[in-house]
Amino acid sequence: MKGIILAGGLATRLRPLTWVTNKHLLPIYNKPMIFFPLTAMAKAGVKDVLITSSSDHAGHFAALLKHGEDFGLNLEFVVQENPKGGISDAIRLGESFAKNQPILVILGDNIFTFNLKNSIDRFLQRGKGAVVFGVKMATESKQYGVIEVDMEGKVKSIEEKPENPKSDIAQAGIYLYDNCVFDYIKNLVPSARGELEVTDLNNQYVKEGTMYCEMLDWWVDAGTSFDELLRANNLVAEKVKKGEII
Repeated sequence: MKGIILAGGLATRLRPLTWVTNKHLLPIYNKPMIFFPLTAMAKAGVKDVLITSSSDHAGHFAALLKHGEDFGLNLEFVVQENPKGGISDAIRLGESFAKNQPILVILGDNIFTFNLKNSIDRFLQRGKGAVVFGVKMATESKQYGVIEVDMEGKVKSIEEKPENPKSDIAQAGIYLYDNCVFDYIKNLVPSARGELEVTDLNNQYVKEGTMYCEMLDWWVDAGTSFDELLRANNLVAEKVKKGEII
C-alpha cells in the first residue's frame, strides 16, 4: 500500500499566518501539523508516502522533512498546480506514484492519534472497495460530510453539509481506496464551486456497495479556522501533558 498526504491549498481562512508558510507546517503545540499524518502513516506500516503541496511553499516541506528518514518513511513530493482543484484533484496526482496499489489518503491538517493498522488489514482482506473514517459529533456533524451506515459498517449514504443530517457521524479526511480510485476520479465533474469533490468520489464506491466506515476516537480538522487551530493546540497540549501523546 502507498500513502498520500494532501498538504496543498491556499488556506485563506488562516491568513495572515499562511502568507509566510503552508498551513500544514503551522505548530500544533510542540510539533508541526504535518507530523500527525506522517506519524499515522508510519504507525500503519505504510512506508512510501507522497506529499502534495502548492508551489508557493513546497520547498518548506523538503527543508523540514527531507526524505522522511526521521519517520522511517520514503517521502516524495509533488506540486498541485491548481490549489483550488479540490481533494480528488490532489489525489489524482498520485496515480503514477501508486503504481496500481491501494492507497491510504490523509489530509495534512487532520489531527488524530488513532492507529489505522487494523482498519487497513480489514480493508485489504476485503480485496476491493474503499473506507471512509468518521467521528461522532453530537451537533457539528452537518458542517462536514455526514455518513450514514448500516449495522455492519457499510456506508449507505454520504451527504455534504446537509441541513438535516441522517446521522451524527462526520466524515474525517482519512480514506482508503483500491486501485480503481483513479478511474473514478477521471469520471468526476467539477461541483458548483469548481472542485472535484471527495464526497462525489466516495459516493462512487457507495453506489458500488463497497464503501465501509471505520470510527475514530477523536479528531480535529485543524486547518479550517483559527478556533479549530486553537482547539487542536489545546487538546494536544493536554494529551502531551498527560503522557497520552509523545
